[in-house]
Amino acid sequence: MWDEVTRPPREEHVRAVVSLARGAAARCGHVVVIALDGPSGAGKTTLARGVELALEASAPVAVVHMDHLYPGWDGLAQAPELLTTQVLEPLARGERAAYRLWSWVREEWAGTREVPPCRFLVVEGCGSSVQPAGAYAAVSVFVDADVALRMRRGIERDGEDYRPQWQRWADQERALFTADATRQRADLVLDTSSL
Repeated sequence: MWDEVTRPPREEHVRAVVSLARGAAARCGHVVVIALDGPSGAGKTTLARGVELALEASAPVAVVHMDHLYPGWDGLAQAPELLTTQVLEPLARGERAAYRLWSWVREEWAGTREVPPCRFLVVEGCGSSVQPAGAYAAVSVFVDADVALRMRRGIERDGEDYRPQWQRWADQERALFTADATRQRADLVLDTSSL
């Protein structure tokens, strides 16, 4: 489950998110949405796995990774709307939800994935709590870390071939988070620099 790049999340971070989630009122129909947002390489995917494992013993949990929703390297700003229309709005209406999957290799949409029935929906990735999606999040968490560390983690995870895209993506993150005040609106801010 964990490897040399992806270490387990801090137990206190998982406990803090799970505690908020268990006490939160659903804002997406009967589903409690937990949005794990923040810049690349901060540890959102790692935290999502820890939260999923902690919650699944008591209730059905589903996870949506924003990486599947971004339409390419310049598609970050479009992703919150895609998440809202394909996943959150249907769930809020009590309907089944499915979202299109982006193929980073083919650079096109390639299939769909259904969201299984769940009590808790963990949405992890940059833009997961950005409006309009943020309105459906019962818990918004902003995960951050030192810039150089985040870049090192990202390159270790994705490979050296992705280094040229890193700054291009970071510029989009900064613009999106600034315009949305994402960090300031978060219910919880976590720093993973010491992991």
